[in-house]
Parts: sequence; C-alpha cells; structure tokens
Amino acid sequence: MESGELIMGKGENRVKELSFAFALRIIKLVRILEQEKKAYVLSKQLPRSGTSIGGLVREAEHAESRSDFIHKMAIALKEANETDYWIELLYQSQILDREGFDSIKSDIVELLKLLTAIIKSSKRNGQLKMDNG
Repeated sequence: MESGELIMGKGENRVKELSFAFALRIIKLVRILEQEKKAYVLSKQLPRSGTSIGGLVREAEHAESRSDFIHKMAIALKEANETDYWIELLYQSQILDREGFDSIKSDIVELLKLLTAIIKSSKRNGQLKMDNG
C-alpha cells in the first residue's frame, strides 16, 4: 500500500475530512473568543496548532516516501496533541463551557486516534515490506 492510499483509503479518508472540519471549528471558536475578548494568548496559539493538523495531513498526501509520510503524520499528531492541551486549558480556566468543550474534545480525540492508527499502520506496513523484501 502506498502512503497516499493510507489517507485516501476507505477509513483513512476520515482523517482528511475530520481535520478540515476541525480546522473550521477552531477558526469559529477563535472568532468567538476574540469577539468576547477572552483568552487573547490562547486565541493565538489555538488556531496555529488546530489548523495545521489538516495542512500536514494534506502535505502527507504527496509525501516523497513512506518515511516522509510518517514524519508528516507524526507532526500532525504532535499538533493535535498540542491543540488538545489548549482546548483543555480553555475549559479548565472556564473560558470554554462544558457543552463546547465536550463537542470539540470528541473531535480532537478522534483525530488523535486516527493519526496514531495511521502512523502505526504505516510503520507496520513498511516493516513488513522490509522483512519480505
């Protein structure tokens, strides 16, 4: 399986769709935070990490090699983890209410799981080729 197929395959296309939809949610959340003059510092960090996930997933579609693909997806995973941190901080500091938190938290958790599974699968598939090749 080529690395691009991991994103475009049956289940993995979900990471592309979800990361884009998540970026849109982040943009809308930041707009609300800025309108309400809440969490200025967080409203600058959150869009950077939250929107870069999808950008990295898109970059990975045209990776030069399996290792390049895995590297880009690993960076996307790091950005997703950082975004999870900012979301948790917004909630714990009572800037984001429970309903908003639960909704966006479920999306970032799904992204974290998908990215982790894609990376593990890519590494495993690469190892199988090396063992058989």
